[in-house]
Parts: sequence; C-alpha cells; structure tokens
Amino acid sequence: MKQGDLVVRKSYGGDVLFRVAIMNEQSAILKGTDYRLLADAPIPDLSVVPDPEFTGAARQVRIKVNESMQRVQEQRDKQVAHNESPLRRAMNQSQPYFEVPGKVLHLDGDGNYMKKSMQLYTQMRVPAHGLHVHESQMADVVYRLLPQIKPDIIVITGHDGVLKTRNEGDLQSLSSYKNSQNFVNAVHVAREYEKNRDGLIVVAGACQSHYEALLKSGANFASSPGRVLIHALDPVYVAIKASYTSIRETINLADVIHGTISGIDGVGGIETLGMYRVGLPKPQTLTGVKSTV
Repeated sequence: MKQGDLVVRKSYGGDVLFRVAIMNEQSAILKGTDYRLLADAPIPDLSVVPDPEFTGAARQVRIKVNESMQRVQEQRDKQVAHNESPLRRAMNQSQPYFEVPGKVLHLDGDGNYMKKSMQLYTQMRVPAHGLHVHESQMADVVYRLLPQIKPDIIVITGHDGVLKTRNEGDLQSLSSYKNSQNFVNAVHVAREYEKNRDGLIVVAGACQSHYEALLKSGANFASSPGRVLIHALDPVYVAIKASYTSIRETINLADVIHGTISGIDGVGGIETLGMYRVGLPKPQTLTGVKSTV
C-alpha cells in the first residue's frame, strides 16, 4: 500500500471509496473519491482496491452521479426554454437573444474536487472562477476575492465531518466539527460584503457540516441537515441551478434538494431568487461601420 492507492475500510464494510493522502507506519489519512470526507484509519483496516468498479458501493455512486448529471442537463435546458419564452411572446418574433447566467466563485478545500467542479461548470456553460483554498484560509480569501470577482453566487466547500472526540450527542457546538467553524467564518465575511441574500447567493458546507449554523450565518443553501456524507458535486449542482434560474423566480427548493445525490439529508436552504438574465438584441461584432464623428 502506498500514497495515492484506492482503498476501502474493512470495519465499515467498504462503504466509501478513498484515496490514500498521507501514510505513516501505523495509520493513513484518507480522502473520499466521491464524497467530501476526510478520514483516518489504521493500516490493517484498509484494503487496496485495484479497480473502483469492482466495489458495489462505488458502482452505486457512479449510477447516482450519472442520474444526477442527467437531471442537471435536463433541468438546465428546461430553464433556458422557460426563461426565453416571455421575450418571445413580448417581441412576437424570433429575435436573437443572449444569455447572462449567474457567475460563480467556487472555493474548495480539495484540489481534485475543485477540478471536477470546474469541469462541470464548463460543461454546463456556467461562468465560474475556481480556487483551491485550505478551509482555515477561506474567510481571508473571500474577503479579498469578492470585490475582485464580483460573483452572483459563491460556493464555500471542502472537507468537514463530526469529530470522534466530541462530547456524546453534542452536535450543536461548532467545536464538534472539523471545519464548520471555518465555513461559518467565510459565510460571515461574504454576508458582510453583500447583506442581501438575493444579491449574493451563498452555498456553503461539506460532509456532515453544521447546517443550522451555516444558515444562521447567512448561507442561502447549506449542508448537511442530516449530518450525512454529501457528494463532491452536490454544491456545484446547487450553484448551477441558481445560475440558470431566472431573476424573476425563486429557485425551486424541491428540484434542488431532490436533484442532488445526497438528497434532503444532505442539502437544504431558503427561498432565493435566481441569477439568470436574458437580453435583447444579441450583441454583434461591428465590422465595416463608418464613423460619423
């Protein structure tokens, strides 16, 4: 076994697929390949997986991911058609229009997840700026980048989890979580920058994050109501939904929650207006135009 190997934990029945991030003589630090989970485990508890498709849990996750991505594409296409219809009726002609989807700033505590997220934004034609940032530095980076990027939507995510060393049953204290306090700090900074929740949509949290504290600090959408593992792309799905929902309408909470891979135990939020706009007429490249001045 070595750093970079794919492994599962025997004591958990191989329920989650990990990649070995750091190894020492007795234990290893693991990063979930699909779920935003950072864990440690003794070496004897780990089993190397030569092919992730051989594990039943991994196959089920892949199926869910494919289904979710199909829903993302279908809902995006429906939203685009729905958003343009008022213009068509008003103009009573097929005048070319242009789209202005909401712009995303995505901060991620995991470099691999950040790359996957940016690939999905590109695939869905969502303008996005992504940065790999350690969770402890996110508040400072949010403070610095918001005035520069001026996004419509900010995603603050990475790794989190309920600590094994917490007091029994104490899930209301932020000290019981690996990174929820860092996420809350970053959300506070974002909300100081833009107090209106419809002026800046904040999507925050990771696996097992303190959902209530994130909403109270100003997030529009957060994880995890049921303190469950969320998929790496769940925050991205929420951001895409916000980017392509018209500013005339609230984001459909049921669509968002049921469209994610982790579902209602993984993601929740409050009513929020979308960030998508259309415009007329479509800008054209002006060539051969004589100056009149």
